Amino acid sequence: MTKRKFGLGLSLVLAAGTILGACGSKDEETKKDEGSNAGTGTEETADISIAMVTDVGGVDDKSFNQLAWEGIEAFGKEHGLKKGDGGYDYLQSQSDADYINNITNLVRRDFDIVYGIGFLMEKPITTIAEQQKDAQLAIIDAVVDAPNVASVMFKEQEGSYLAGVAAALMSESKQIGFVGGMEIPVIERFEAGFLAGVKAVDDTIEVDVQYTGKFDDAALGKTTANRMYSSGVDIIFHAAGGTGNGVFAEAKERKTKDKDANVWVIGVDSDQYEEGAVGDTNVTLTSMQKRVDVAVQNIAKETMEGKFPGGKTVTYGLAEEGVQLADSRGAIPEDVLAKIEEYSKKIASGEIVVPETVE
Repeated sequence: MTKRKFGLGLSLVLAAGTILGACGSKDEETKKDEGSNAGTGTEETADISIAMVTDVGGVDDKSFNQLAWEGIEAFGKEHGLKKGDGGYDYLQSQSDADYINNITNLVRRDFDIVYGIGFLMEKPITTIAEQQKDAQLAIIDAVVDAPNVASVMFKEQEGSYLAGVAAALMSESKQIGFVGGMEIPVIERFEAGFLAGVKAVDDTIEVDVQYTGKFDDAALGKTTANRMYSSGVDIIFHAAGGTGNGVFAEAKERKTKDKDANVWVIGVDSDQYEEGAVGDTNVTLTSMQKRVDVAVQNIAKETMEGKFPGGKTVTYGLAEEGVQLADSRGAIPEDVLAKIEEYSKKIASGEIVVPETVE
């Protein structure tokens, strides 16, 4: 297996912000039926429809896509929308060949905002933005320079740095693993931040870095984790979407066979604590949360108020409370949590600048 020594820091984010409720009266619901445009809607009318296209990881990847859908679903329910045309919906992509067709489908179904979830949507969103100039589009994890596209970026490296600090402080074997999906800029930011965090604590630790090349292959994630744990790694941080579910599966299998097995997983994007449950114990050390759910809701709220942020890029980092480590539920002791918090404050203040790429 290829091993890389820790590299650079990485920028991380998390979408902060409170989603305001929109009240709609029965008269205002009638306006919705008359086909008002989201660009002219207001918070009072709650006149908006939103939809998203997943990448190949799928809407139930227990990670990035699922978190985005949960945000859209929560916004829809909060504002009295129903699943389907005129409300909120999603289309799932089985391969990258589906992206343009799925985005076009939702635009033609007259959704007020159509989200492309993930870096892999950059070219499809760019293409549709040029073809459908009246469409209001949004993309997560990429920047599309078009007046009808809102772009959202995160400083994943910052949150991943904290995950690296946690792993280095908690590892007993001093062997740590990182499982990435595809080698694209957003995942490199996860890797770079994680490696920098480990190095900040103990630069003698090596991290076994493996890219699977896929976001939707749990079996591949499981075999990759098997090799790592078998070599002595005791903590694996994954940034691999649905492929990362296999990392959890391998850790849980080992814990089931031996309740004293020292194997841990650091989850990604959402709080993946439930994914690590093994009877009355759990293999999830913590998760690097990336609040994609809040980001999609913030864009929907602005659009509902007639302020669709087309042509703008919003970046969320640790200072904006856009990224964070999830509650470890006691897996990480208080003294270690205190050290992690010290690093967190230094990043938020700018004292520590986390690199975005691996050197």
